[in-house]
Amino acid sequence: MVLQTSVSHLKLAILSLAIYVHQTWSTSVKEHLEQGTQLLRTGNLGEALNHYHAAVEGDAKNYQAFYQRATVFLALGRHRQALSDFDTVIRLKPDFHHAKSERGSVLMKQGRVAEARAQFTDLLTVDPDKAQAGLSDLPVLEHAIEEGDEYFDNGDFATAVDHYDVAIDIAKWDTGLREKRAETYLKIGNIINAIGDVRAIAKLTNDNTEAYLKLSQLHYIMGEEEESLKEIRECLKLDQDHKECHAHYKKVKKLVKQLTKAQELINEGAYSDAVAKLKAALKTESSEEKIVLKVQSRLCLCNKQGSFVEDCLTTCTTVLEHETQDIEALVNRAECLILNEDFEGAIKDYQTAQGITDSKHIKDGLHRAEKLLKLSKKRDYYKILGVPRNADKSQINKAYRKKAKEFHPDKFTEEADKAEAEKKFIDIAAAKEVLTDDEKRQQFDNGEDPLDPETEQGRNFHQQHFNGFPFGGGGQQFHFKFQ
Repeated sequence: MVLQTSVSHLKLAILSLAIYVHQTWSTSVKEHLEQGTQLLRTGNLGEALNHYHAAVEGDAKNYQAFYQRATVFLALGRHRQALSDFDTVIRLKPDFHHAKSERGSVLMKQGRVAEARAQFTDLLTVDPDKAQAGLSDLPVLEHAIEEGDEYFDNGDFATAVDHYDVAIDIAKWDTGLREKRAETYLKIGNIINAIGDVRAIAKLTNDNTEAYLKLSQLHYIMGEEEESLKEIRECLKLDQDHKECHAHYKKVKKLVKQLTKAQELINEGAYSDAVAKLKAALKTESSEEKIVLKVQSRLCLCNKQGSFVEDCLTTCTTVLEHETQDIEALVNRAECLILNEDFEGAIKDYQTAQGITDSKHIKDGLHRAEKLLKLSKKRDYYKILGVPRNADKSQINKAYRKKAKEFHPDKFTEEADKAEAEKKFIDIAAAKEVLTDDEKRQQFDNGEDPLDPETEQGRNFHQQHFNGFPFGGGGQQFHFKFQ
């Protein structure tokens, strides 16, 4: 009798505990649902989702908890998880027609035409308006895909894209459709839009190493090596042993390192070292057009800044053969043409650049090239000494001494020869005066002759430097020092 009483008391205790736990869980689920709804109203989707997770864990038969969580999944773009929750809702409450309508919409956006049609057909008798709205889109989707495929097979890729656009407007989560459109975009050379579709595919599918590899390759083709490196790292995060991703990663990483170092050297003004690093980059990548062009463009700049005239003209011309309106390459080549004494070529490049954008920098460059052309027809001090425009002072002094000895008037006996030598001798001395004086040389490089005989400075120079040292019988006297 005592034993039976004890067992009865135990059963009663267990029942009471079960009732208490159920009441506690029910209260907790209700609170989570209320808090989730409040957070939804403020747009805090992440926190709302946490409460709906807790509600589902608290009561696996509460169809409202699953439905609310599904709506948040949809708002977050997690359609596969939303579809799973809608399936659960309909299993728990078969007459929840709104959940069926939402499920049909998800299926249609995923491109699952047959399943979407079956779902909307099931709704016809209970919610004909929503059912008909869904059913009316499905034939449009099917026709757009069929037409797009046909135009693609016939090589009319532009028209195929138009049809795939219509299809994707309806089935935006269909990765197969996006793959078709991405491939079609590539056929017409629209890499940017292809990247958009491949990126969407990577987001729509889990652990898609192939999508990240494709993204990296497309960015690389676009000449976006840093973005390419970022995407290939995503591939390796998913599969560190992926052979294609690893091989591409090694190449892109090496190129990025070389280009980054080259830019650092450019910023430091170490143009020779930057050129060496850029040439190494061309060995790393010698065929991908956009990458090669980017490297050539930087070589064009470095060669101009370093006054490596011949290489400057070669690299800048290479860039302009592919990008005829590249303003930077036009200006850099113009400056190198000036160093090469091709003022007419420099004027042409500046005029082309000015036709693209009428900036003060370009206008000033054109004006300077025009003045230099005009000046070259009078007296060119670089040509007089026979030195390049980027010659340093030691080169100038050496050329000056050589020329001065060659044309010293005392070396000539015939009056005509002596007179010609005297004229050249004056020009040689003037060239040395200008080109060894930083301020005067800058004036000349800007198209102004600081010793123009028609100016006061020019006349003073002649008076100061060509009187006092007699030779010959012509009465003209010179002050002259070899340095």
